[in-house]
Amino acid sequence: MFGFLKRRRRRALRAQPVPEAWHGIIELNVPAFAHQDADTQEAWLGHAQVLLAEKHWEGCGGLELTDEIRVTIAMQAARLLLGRDADYFPTVQTVLVYPTAVVRREEQHLGDGIWTDAEDELAGLAATDLGAIVISWEDVVDGIDDPGDGFNVVLHEFAHELDFQDGNFNGAPLMDSGGEYARWRAALSPAYEELKADVEAGRRTFLDEYAASDPTEFFAVVTESFFERPRKLRKRYPEVYEALKEFYGQDPA
Repeated sequence: MFGFLKRRRRRALRAQPVPEAWHGIIELNVPAFAHQDADTQEAWLGHAQVLLAEKHWEGCGGLELTDEIRVTIAMQAARLLLGRDADYFPTVQTVLVYPTAVVRREEQHLGDGIWTDAEDELAGLAATDLGAIVISWEDVVDGIDDPGDGFNVVLHEFAHELDFQDGNFNGAPLMDSGGEYARWRAALSPAYEELKADVEAGRRTFLDEYAASDPTEFFAVVTESFFERPRKLRKRYPEVYEALKEFYGQDPA
């Protein structure tokens, strides 16, 4: 019963006309939208409306949460749902938006009983223990300014949530069969190992070196390039591109 009511409510949300003000925001901040056919645009807008309605959105650090901020982030996140069964990131209840990078402080063990306080500046964070996504609006804007640079903090953090839907951060999102997992590993694992070797050898890399941190970050970073630099990704890592095309049900190249 509850599943039926949820599906009916989501159908109603997707069917609503979007406010007129959205169109200007999307034209400026989500340029890829204009290159889609009418059916895809309709689905994209509908998914964004569900995300805006179902998630709790909050401005933090003194940030006033405007329609521009909410619509831009929701539209970018909704892009990951086109071509897939839209589950609307069930592990996310809240989207926390800060004006600039978030400073994370944590203790690090240096050995021999010595600990130190370390600080990291984060453009975003998938805080699964809190059921939240943390986003820096400044970094969203930086990504908008150069939509082909392969950097998109919204795509990155929401890709982490897709990764976590099976309960693990392991660079392999939830799939329907063992065969799909096998094809995924066969495509992404060699590319990840190659990238790690290139980084360790000091060679120039197509992907950001951060992708060599672990398979989880590799998946999030290649997702950014899949949508922002699809032709270059297809040329450099054709097997990875095909795996992402199958998973996302889209062919942005």
